[in-house]
Amino acid sequence: MTYDLLLEKATVVDGSGSAPFIANVLIGQDTIALIDSDTTITYKALKTIPAEGMVVTPGFIDAHAHGDPLKEPEFRNFLAMGVTTICLGQDGFSHNNKDMGAWMDSVDTARPGVNIAMFAGHNSLRVLSGAMYEKQPAEEHLKAMEDLVADAMDAGCFGLTTGLEYNPGYYATSNELNRLAKVVGAKKGLVMSHMRNEDDALVEASIRELLAQGEYCPVHVSHIKVVYGKGKERARQVLQVLDSARQSGTKVTADFYPYTASFTGIAILFPDWAKSPHDYKEVLKTRGEELRTYMRNKVMQRNGPEATLIGTGRYTGKNLAQIAKELNKPFEDVLVDNIGPYGASGAYFIMDEELQEGLLLDPYVMIGSDGSPSMHHPRGYGSFAKVIETYVLGKKVLTLEEAVRKMTGLPAETIGLQKRGLLKPGYKADLLVFNPAEVKENATYAKPDQLATGFQYVLIGGKVVKEGERFTEERAGKVLRKQAQE
Repeated sequence: MTYDLLLEKATVVDGSGSAPFIANVLIGQDTIALIDSDTTITYKALKTIPAEGMVVTPGFIDAHAHGDPLKEPEFRNFLAMGVTTICLGQDGFSHNNKDMGAWMDSVDTARPGVNIAMFAGHNSLRVLSGAMYEKQPAEEHLKAMEDLVADAMDAGCFGLTTGLEYNPGYYATSNELNRLAKVVGAKKGLVMSHMRNEDDALVEASIRELLAQGEYCPVHVSHIKVVYGKGKERARQVLQVLDSARQSGTKVTADFYPYTASFTGIAILFPDWAKSPHDYKEVLKTRGEELRTYMRNKVMQRNGPEATLIGTGRYTGKNLAQIAKELNKPFEDVLVDNIGPYGASGAYFIMDEELQEGLLLDPYVMIGSDGSPSMHHPRGYGSFAKVIETYVLGKKVLTLEEAVRKMTGLPAETIGLQKRGLLKPGYKADLLVFNPAEVKENATYAKPDQLATGFQYVLIGGKVVKEGERFTEERAGKVLRKQAQE
């Protein structure tokens, strides 16, 4: 027979963590048809890619991504770093449409550049249900949230995300979260959580709140980190909490981005009493000096004004110290008067490299960029390339096969993606062909939107969507629905 594509004499890194081997990989339509380690056999194919000296891997799966597939469907930032599937609806925020199925249909019509696995966001559900900022939602609102979760998963969502550091999810009690986790478990889904607090003193308590939901369904720590923590021993202590839960039968995993600066709204710096639903103008009138003192102490606790780099709005690309100097005013006044709790997003240099590296090496921790096409942070353009360039080839703390497992097989298994994440006959032909030594991150904090390079071929559903550094015009992604992923 004649195959559509032959990857000839490639080094197969199959996504399972197993040792690489040399083989011919044959593709028929959108599926891997055959992987033959006897490379002396001749096969007919409409197109042949000589892959000797290059590795072929499954397409990378970004366990935690952002972006609007209706406004920015190309997602070339992800394709350039080898990502063929992204998970959206993160940190408790999905779209504000009660009909998840209709929204998914509109995304398919927009023809996204990558495959999309969708999650329902708890913060959005609070808005849609009418619960909003209620600390103890009325039973009708709780029931409405349960129904919205069930409907979203019936439409094809893979689970629920929470963003408990953000409003209105911040007001949710364990009772509310556990009730929703029961619904997710009944639908065989996963709860991913931006936990309530990632600070060194409170991170274990936040993990235990999430683990309580693990009684009802698998749970997952989004962008695992320890803010202000130091050293590998601290990483071991945090991971031990997760290990103990696994030994008790809880399914728990985490994702990780390889940078020591986080990125989120500037509201993360402001006290609860200065954020919605409170009236900010009234706060300035009645508690202005208290707010300024709070902000000064908060920023100094977070490594000072130089460690906050503004990423949106008029001050993009400048840190708080630079802005304060330009405006000739204290940095706390810049935050209170010029920016406000919802006036910008920023990168915050608050993590310890040694500690974070300790978290990365855990076998249950996968890779997620937490990035988007428009975010002013290099993680949206460089995360997956950096794993190979820095941690495989540079520091040599991960083997290539283990790094690939963290970016393919592990997230596919965790999320429930069928026939993706591994190189096996019958699996979808979302594939990469590249020389690891050529992979470069390129994105920096100063210029975060520089595309990664070095992934020679990127295939989605058997179609070449990127060759060299050239993207094809055809976008081959689609929404992957939990119930029907073919």
